[in-house]
Amino acid sequence: MVEFFATDLDPARLDRARRMLADLRTVPALADRYAALADLDSVADLAAVPVMRKDDLQAALAHLRPRAAQGATWIFQSGGSTGAPQVGHAPTGLYMREVYEHWQPLGPDDVFVNGWSAGKMWGAHFLVNAYVDHTGCTAMNVGALGREEHVPWLEFFAGRGVTAIGGTPSVLALLFASARDAGVKLPDLRSVLWLGEAWDARIDDDLRAVAPDARRWGMFGSTETWVIATNTPDCAADTWHPLPSQLIAVGEDEMLDFTSLHPQGLNPVLRYRTGDAGRFVECGCGRPGRAVRVLGRRDGLVKFRGHLLNIADFVDDVAARLGVARAQLAVRAPADRGAVLEVLVLPDRDAGPDLADQVRRHLLGSGFGPSIVFQRNPDALEVTVVDALIANPRTGKVGNLVHRDG
Repeated sequence: MVEFFATDLDPARLDRARRMLADLRTVPALADRYAALADLDSVADLAAVPVMRKDDLQAALAHLRPRAAQGATWIFQSGGSTGAPQVGHAPTGLYMREVYEHWQPLGPDDVFVNGWSAGKMWGAHFLVNAYVDHTGCTAMNVGALGREEHVPWLEFFAGRGVTAIGGTPSVLALLFASARDAGVKLPDLRSVLWLGEAWDARIDDDLRAVAPDARRWGMFGSTETWVIATNTPDCAADTWHPLPSQLIAVGEDEMLDFTSLHPQGLNPVLRYRTGDAGRFVECGCGRPGRAVRVLGRRDGLVKFRGHLLNIADFVDDVAARLGVARAQLAVRAPADRGAVLEVLVLPDRDAGPDLADQVRRHLLGSGFGPSIVFQRNPDALEVTVVDALIANPRTGKVGNLVHRDG
């Protein structure tokens, strides 16, 4: 059974869905899939539309080049760290007018730091700049900062009266941890914008020490769908309110799919599945109507030495250990032995000197599922305490799984 967020569509959004279906019928690799479908006359008709996956969308984009008559077109890239890169198209303005109309963490009195990386075709930095154009605020395009740059820039932000900072949670967590460790205060900071990853609860703890008046404001989406939903400080960090142009469905196993109905849309996103799971809920913010709670990705299964490992569950289990701030898995394939899974552990302030041994004993001795893999192959497990996890150099995001040479 498929449950859609909305029960009906206005004529303009229904027309957009019909045009996407007509376009997809012209894609040779997808034509047979969509040929027999009836025309779309209601939300209920969408339940018969097959789910689209990333490879399907890339095939469609390769065939349906954005038309020159639609004006200037941006091409951005996502992924590429653990899988094949994906691309998405967007017109000038990146659909940010609609986002601003429904989500306003910034205004003319704000001094905002854009801390998303601007490099190598990742869209977040440019998307936020397009959003800023509608707010009237003063913006500083700093980009992602290295750890050695944190303190001097934080002192600069404090001196300039910065009221808002944005970035991926991976970048923000390091930045505010540095501020707390160095004793730097940001007394004027009131808004923290985030996009690109799930919120990191460590940030809340550090903000209470560094900028007690700051509150988080989130955007949820992808390069293919663009912004799907937003939340406010009064919403749970995992709970989102879809934009009017976005239609979300919950299907089998709570898998989410997304249909982007913006009239300027260039990507034929028709029941597109990203791998996220979720459910419809009532949000604690008090806004009328339902919201969407995103439960995380369910496409994170990898086979390691013949066993399937759920990467998210593995990382969450390690991160729950005393003294662990966050964890990451790195797979290596040394030439002289079988595959090795290295658990990278970022310690918190309460970590003891034997943290690596504690984590290793837990993984080998608990009833946690992967323990059987390492009980039989103890040389396949390594635990390393690190000063920083491995981030994508293009985006600054820290994935749960990375692949390393040797």
